[in-house]
Amino acid sequence: MRWQQLILRVAAERVADIETLLEATGAQAVSLRDAADVPVLEPEPGETPLWPDVTVTALFPAEADLTALRALLGDALGSAADISVEPLSEQRWRAAGVEQTAPRRFGQGLWLLPAEGAPPAEAAGARCVRLHMGHAFGTGAHPTTALCLEWLDANLARGTAVLDYGCGSGVLALAAVALGASHAWAVDNDPEALAAARRNAALNGAEDRVFVAPPEALPGAAFDVVLANILARPLIERARFFADRLGPGGPIVLSGVLREQREAVVAAYEPWFRSFSTDERDGWLSIAAYRRS
Repeated sequence: MRWQQLILRVAAERVADIETLLEATGAQAVSLRDAADVPVLEPEPGETPLWPDVTVTALFPAEADLTALRALLGDALGSAADISVEPLSEQRWRAAGVEQTAPRRFGQGLWLLPAEGAPPAEAAGARCVRLHMGHAFGTGAHPTTALCLEWLDANLARGTAVLDYGCGSGVLALAAVALGASHAWAVDNDPEALAAARRNAALNGAEDRVFVAPPEALPGAAFDVVLANILARPLIERARFFADRLGPGGPIVLSGVLREQREAVVAAYEPWFRSFSTDERDGWLSIAAYRRS
């Protein structure tokens, strides 16, 4: 899939309105930066950056016609508005999306390997997952994925049913079945991620144990384990949804959370979950908890 970026600079007090407009007109992602190029990766719900001027970058499919949107933004921001649209080149897209492909170990006995090539000698007898190292997020290089993989290696009980929500490449679902889960659902709302997860399930001979689907196709039955490696805002919004998908006493692992966002995420889950624990790497957190009876 090809993309284009719409970039504009706005005063901080206009950010919330502009972000709402961009999302309503089809933006797939919106990022915010100040004049010093310091990112706000995921503001808390309702929070506005404190910088006086904010550069807003919105990601749209390449085929989207942004003429009317640019005119609308110009009317909203005035004739002096600085609005530009540029393609996200294939080279830049690949550079952003392809992660390190070397074999890597997580925990004591789980390895991620590229699709081709012999495993290292250290992986002999270990649980291994092979991946097409493509554009879909999730090859273990990012701390959020690594934290989830290490939790699985240390804690997953055999024979469990696992939900991997926001599956990307399907890596967490595939790791779960490699570690003994009876089956896993790999769920994402990005068609490219679903295609990548299906390719990786086939690569590992796991098509009969890893079910790849959009969120609306989830079964009504509860799972034994829920994994959600997304971001703080969608985690907060889906707290009740995940609680309804998890059996009593079952663990949930939430990842993609920055250190300063932990309190808000835990507060959203406390009505349904207990015994929260946190692991951290490079400023990113994974939060594990258990469903109340």
